[in-house]
Amino acid sequence: MLHTVFQTSLKYPQIHRHDEAFVTKLLVEDGRCVGVVAIDMRSGRFDAITAKAVILATGGLGRVYAFTTNGNICTGDGMALAYRAGVGLKDMEMVQFHPTGLPFTGILITEAVRGEGGYLLNKDGDRFLKRYVPNKMELGPRDIISRAMITEFEEGRGFEGPHGKYMHLDVRHLGEQTIDRKLPFMRELGREFVGIDIVHDPIPVRPVQHYMMGGVDADISGVTPLPGLYAAGECANVGLNGGNRLGSNSLSECLVFGAASGRAAAEYASSAKAVGANPIEAMLKDETKRIEMDYLDKKSGDEKIGAIREEMQLAMDTGAGVFRTREGLEKLTKELGNLRDRFGRIKIEDSSRTFNTELMAALELDYMLEVAEVITYSALAREESRGAHARRDFPERNDEKYLKHTIAMHTDEIAPRLEYRDVRITNFKPQA
Repeated sequence: MLHTVFQTSLKYPQIHRHDEAFVTKLLVEDGRCVGVVAIDMRSGRFDAITAKAVILATGGLGRVYAFTTNGNICTGDGMALAYRAGVGLKDMEMVQFHPTGLPFTGILITEAVRGEGGYLLNKDGDRFLKRYVPNKMELGPRDIISRAMITEFEEGRGFEGPHGKYMHLDVRHLGEQTIDRKLPFMRELGREFVGIDIVHDPIPVRPVQHYMMGGVDADISGVTPLPGLYAAGECANVGLNGGNRLGSNSLSECLVFGAASGRAAAEYASSAKAVGANPIEAMLKDETKRIEMDYLDKKSGDEKIGAIREEMQLAMDTGAGVFRTREGLEKLTKELGNLRDRFGRIKIEDSSRTFNTELMAALELDYMLEVAEVITYSALAREESRGAHARRDFPERNDEKYLKHTIAMHTDEIAPRLEYRDVRITNFKPQA
């Protein structure tokens, strides 16, 4: 799909792409979004790119976790940009973990492996899911299987490896012919990344951060509360996924709601007035000065970007992972606060203006710390278990108090201001 979109864009001369641009701020003037400030990485120049409508389609934030299926670019940039511009982030505590990630790589072993009849086995050779989802076994929901695996690890029934505990996903009983016909790519992944042949060897797997149900507060047309700003895909929350996305709904979120937000933005832009040059120039000047003072021209500092990023990722895995508790989340808020303080003392040694990847890493870490804090405070406030949000200290769902969307609003403090909005229930009522 990415290749198709990119190649299609080449057909139209009126589409102008900024292929090496990094957005640092949304331009907001007179209560509406009128463009972005972006660094042109090739020249090092700061540009104000004005627009009558802006669509955020920046994907997820999986890189705030140490073990994730997400690509390196999934650092929550779009969510953080909207949040800083005054748009709420909705349901950010709802982070999906997939039960079958390859240890160390984070590469996803597709649900098709279990769909075709693969078994999940603990170190005793036991199909342990009979204790958790006996009526569905390996076809149970992602969140329940992930929690079952963590519970088995804690009770000493997982395998121990160089990258932590894992289970076996076994398809050997399916036979080579079936595997080659139905799961050829999985055989290739096993060979290339683990050095095994899944025809003869079980696949090592463990739960991995996979998807963010939360995101920029938007309606089903991608319209956000900030006029002129739209959001689509994983960075948005249009209400499609509730607290626990179903497999393949990310495709709907991309295609269906991407198209809807495109239509809505085009309609808005057709009647919106262009913004004047004066306020834009002033905003560009301020943002350029901020980046220069906070990053490029700052010669002091003793903290490394990589060290802070790694500590954040490990802390998120521990405190806001498959299971959460008040104690763990409160500890995580303190750790993130400490990391935010240390971030103010980072040193960027590359002072060049062109293709400064160190600067990009710093700006991405700033975004990641922002969204990590929102996840943590939203999860701490939701004292129940629902969907992907599993609180050990509040294992039951509480519809009376928490059948609500969490809306996190930006403040001058580290902690967001949390508001709640009723969930619109149509055909399907919540059930056990």
